[in-house]
Amino acid sequence: MLQNIGDKLKSHRWVGILLLGALGLIFAMWGAYGIVDLSTGAPSYALQVNGEEIALNDVREAWQQRQSRLQQQVAGEIPAEQRRALQQQLLNEYIGATLLRQRARERGLRVDDRAVAIAYHSEPSFQVEGKFNEAAARAMLIQAGLTPVTYEAQLRDSLQVGQLTQALQATDFLTAAERSRIFALENEHRQLRYAMLPLEGFAAAAKVDEQQINAWYSAHAAEYQTAESAHLQYAELSLAAIAAQVNVNEADLTAWYEANKARYAEPEKRRARHVLIQVPSGADAATDAAALKKAQETVAKARAGGDFAALVRQYSDDSGSRAQGGDLGWMQADASIDPAFSRAMFALSAGQISDPVKTPFGYHVIKLEQVQPAGGRTLADARSQIEADYRRDRAGEIFGDRQEQLQQKLEAGNSDLQALASEFGLQSGDIAQYTRAGAAPLGGSAELNASVFSDEVRGGGRIGGPVALSDDRLVIVKVLEYRTPKTRPLAEVRAEVIEAVRNDAGSRAAREAAEAAVKQLDGGASFDAVLKGLGATAAAPALVGRGDPQLPVQIRDAAFSMPFAAGKTSYRFVPLEQGGAALVALSDVRPGVAGANPANDRQLLAEVERRQRETLTSAYLLEMQRRASIKRNDTVFE
Repeated sequence: MLQNIGDKLKSHRWVGILLLGALGLIFAMWGAYGIVDLSTGAPSYALQVNGEEIALNDVREAWQQRQSRLQQQVAGEIPAEQRRALQQQLLNEYIGATLLRQRARERGLRVDDRAVAIAYHSEPSFQVEGKFNEAAARAMLIQAGLTPVTYEAQLRDSLQVGQLTQALQATDFLTAAERSRIFALENEHRQLRYAMLPLEGFAAAAKVDEQQINAWYSAHAAEYQTAESAHLQYAELSLAAIAAQVNVNEADLTAWYEANKARYAEPEKRRARHVLIQVPSGADAATDAAALKKAQETVAKARAGGDFAALVRQYSDDSGSRAQGGDLGWMQADASIDPAFSRAMFALSAGQISDPVKTPFGYHVIKLEQVQPAGGRTLADARSQIEADYRRDRAGEIFGDRQEQLQQKLEAGNSDLQALASEFGLQSGDIAQYTRAGAAPLGGSAELNASVFSDEVRGGGRIGGPVALSDDRLVIVKVLEYRTPKTRPLAEVRAEVIEAVRNDAGSRAAREAAEAAVKQLDGGASFDAVLKGLGATAAAPALVGRGDPQLPVQIRDAAFSMPFAAGKTSYRFVPLEQGGAALVALSDVRPGVAGANPANDRQLLAEVERRQRETLTSAYLLEMQRRASIKRNDTVFE
């Protein structure tokens, strides 16, 4: 019930941010336009956008969560320059979301109560076994620090902004010339050879002295620090533990079963065989007519008593079922099959053969083999499963109640973790070394890290949480001891430093060798002769596409960014991220065309259209921002 709450529902505090997607990089351009509030006294807001204030605490909390996720990814502190850029990006996301919401309201866009209710009940985090669950929704909102009224208001704003962006993006389209140019570039193939100059050989030849070791250690001290950590005490609430404690009363169980009997109903199932006469996508009328005639002939032979399995093997184009005589196994009406096929199959009686049925795959001839009538399992038939479901259902309600009560206790300033564990039946434990990478048995989610390493919790002054660990687990934590990162002594990391110095020297030597090789190649030397001098080899020239998975990404990116003149081979050296270098020889470029893979072509055009829509929205946002009155609190992250 809880796993996605932090990511899904807390994001609703920033109305419309989810709609902005990949626009963060463009938002970074806005920094120069924001006006810093220079009035005396500390502002109570983080931003003012056309007079509308964005609360200081909301932005600070959002930054704390984002910072925690990033620190978890890099396993350490974020460099100061990068931190400032990320903070600026967060502010710009808030500005963009606010401007979109304001413009949607100015344009008179409205979202009725029914649309909000549908979106509310469709939220995946509020679903239990595929259906909306009020208790799950309540627990999720408590975890997010939201009330249903607040969440619905923000959901309405988000839907309203969606109307605006959809209307804006609906005006975008690609011309025929643009499509041709896209296919020429994206489906382009290039003929190349490449050779790797591995780091290992160059690093092994590097000589390392004491002066280099000391210099490297001094310059890279931050890389040899102990991890930031905490000694934690924790208490965990789990759905499984609550379910095990639920008392099962026979009368209550029977009443619950009657109320949920539909969950144990077995729908009607049917088993069929089919012959598929395939019709290619985009086929002309003559091809379609020929396929229909073949399907009609198959129907006639089957109804005349022909062996259906033999007809399948003779005529069917469905390679997946042909070897099984066209057997499709047991299916039910709501199975993920084509609606036309499903309607035809469920209209047959056992042993009957259908007329040809048209689907996007072609024409089907269906023979219904068996029918398994609908039925239901009684309480006696499935008592163990029903009792387990009853326990879990009751446990879900108790879980939500305890979570709400626990939240209230923490907000009231309760700081006795053991007392809370005893009161709410929590399982407590101790972790001696919890880092931003996490630790068993709690793991290391971004939300848990944000709680543990927040200023309030890591100082031991208050209990952190409750934090969702999974769909059915939450935890509260108390820091008994906080340990700041410390630089490890050189004697302890000496071997690591020597390896780093060798690799650095080896990478530089590899790049220099590759750069010298390119000069030789540009001067007329043969590729094979240059490689022989370097002790390297290369495969024969090969045509590769932009998405060729066989090529290392850096080699592929370099090959498709190299300039090329017809009739002349181009050369480039590529420094590799893992150290070492590569030599690339480009000898031919062949523009792409549409049609080789229609599915890929459609996907490509859809992706280009998506990027264009984002660019259009970005331009719209930039213009709104240029005209807006924006004040930034320059102390927001202090």
